Order: sequence, then structure tokens, then C-alpha cells
Amino acid sequence: VQLQASGGGLVQAGGSLTLSCAASGVIFSTHGMDWYRQPPGKRRELIGGIAENGGTNYMDSVKGRFTISRDDAANTVYLQMNNSRPEDTAVYYCSVLYLGRDYFGQGTLVTVSS
Repeated sequence: VQLQASGGGLVQAGGSLTLSCAASGVIFSTHGMDWYRQPPGKRRELIGGIAENGGTNYMDSVKGRFTISRDDAANTVYLQMNNSRPEDTAVYYCSVLYLGRDYFGQGTLVTVSS
């Protein structure tokens, strides 16, 4: 299983950014996908996820600002970040639970300037 996250960069507070994560080695359409982040000096935290049927869930601090979506034809999951805040600065990872094991991509850095 390989997960390749991309789209990170520098964004001003209040701005938007879209992250992508391309998956291979897994039957993408039958698996839920999650997004995590690890702020500087802190532990990795679960942002939210999208089920194979498209249902989503989010941590409270990103509800109404972040949107997770998926394109099964492209084996890709997205994280749309709107109204970004400095506290959203982190390395963002996508993840999949496959055959009882959690797989993580290499992460992409998002920096939100105030």
C-alpha cells in the first residue's frame, strides 16, 4: 500500500488550500480514508475521515471549515481547507486501514501565516 499526499504549502490566515492523497495497492473504493495532522511539537491527531459510501466525520475544530471528499475513479482522497487558521499549521497525512493495519503517507506540510 502506498499513499502519496501533496498540495501542502504556505497560506495566509483565512485562505484556502486543497490537499490530495493518491492511493495504490489497495482496493480504494471499498475502504474508508482518514486525514491526520501533526502540529509542531505535538502528537498526531485525527482530523476526520470519509467512508466508502461517502459519509464523513470531522474533529470539532475543523467542522464547517474543512471538507473531505473522494474520487474512487482516481483512487484519490482530498482535504479542502477553508478559512485556515495559524493553529492549522501541521504536517498532514492520509491514512487507510487495510487488512488490519494502518498505513500512512509521507505527509505534506501546511503552514498558515497570521
